Amino acid sequence: MKKNFIRINSGIFKNRKITFKKKNKIRPTTSFNRITLFNWLKPYIKNSLCLDCFSGTGSLGVESISNLAKFVTILEKKKKIIKIIKKNIKKLQIKNIKIIKTNAIQWLNKKGIPYDIIFLDPPYYNSILQKTIFMIEKNNWIKFNSIIYIEKAKNHKNLIIPKNWLLYKKKKLKKIIFYLYFCK
Repeated sequence: MKKNFIRINSGIFKNRKITFKKKNKIRPTTSFNRITLFNWLKPYIKNSLCLDCFSGTGSLGVESISNLAKFVTILEKKKKIIKIIKKNIKKLQIKNIKIIKTNAIQWLNKKGIPYDIIFLDPPYYNSILQKTIFMIEKNNWIKFNSIIYIEKAKNHKNLIIPKNWLLYKKKKLKKIIFYLYFCK
């Protein structure tokens, strides 16, 4: 099986590669999207606690650590994908990422400790994005000035965003839209 790779775009691991297998039906955040996102996050990422709710390749978590995030928690439910993420973080000698094998909705359905930055990039055309937004708001996974990244298909239904989330940045592409919100 041919391995595909994602190049880290910035930070201490810039130009290093992480691999993944296409057969796992992963839709990684594109390089262009990650460049845009981490340019937006540049003033906020250093020493932050990050949560990647639907990790897939782990690229958002690795890119966060590369940009000096203090710690990243990765949520992923597929054992095969977790094995690949672990192999990639071992190859990069990253110690400050914790991978949790779980269904993100179930994990978020309990009281949490707030994160500084949360990445929400679930499989497109699935109702879990709206549920996830509700869970992180309801169960204290965010705090004042937490940052929430959302990526969704352009033709996916509109989301109900909590009133205390302020839109900071938005980018529309051909097939997707991504947003950055601040929790106030």
